Amino acid sequence: MGSGGHFPTSTDWWIYDGTCGAPRAERMRAACACGWRAQVSYPIDWSQVRRREPYTYDTSPLAQDWKIHIEDVEARTVPLPAELADLLQRLDQHLDRLAEDAPLAALKAVRALETIIATTGPAAAFMTVSGAEIPWSRIAEGLGTTESEARSRLRRYEYPRRP
Repeated sequence: MGSGGHFPTSTDWWIYDGTCGAPRAERMRAACACGWRAQVSYPIDWSQVRRREPYTYDTSPLAQDWKIHIEDVEARTVPLPAELADLLQRLDQHLDRLAEDAPLAALKAVRALETIIATTGPAAAFMTVSGAEIPWSRIAEGLGTTESEARSRLRRYEYPRRP
């Protein structure tokens, strides 16, 4: 388990079922790595939780809270051109289908995307931080993330790994 003042924690709510010394969660709420926490928490009906299949429990209210949060974040980010947003959505759907039907072909497509990212990412990062003097808070908001995550993301492009 652990000792001292630090015990491992998890965001997997079903772990907190009261067994093996774990506390029993009574409620759950949506949360984000950006620090956002939903204001509403929802009771957990443990009689409806299947021990070996907790993912079948209805968490749709949390998903709805999350969707509203993401829409709010997206509204503050730099908008993508409509044509590119549509292309990315169609690409995502196509790759999902391809992963099921032809996983090796899907991996080849992902490899091609990684090559594009390795070329475009550093150029875009350089143009963002050099000369433009955009404050980190604005860069973070434009990317829909925290300032720390924005700095980390742009640093990855400074020292790209070979695809």
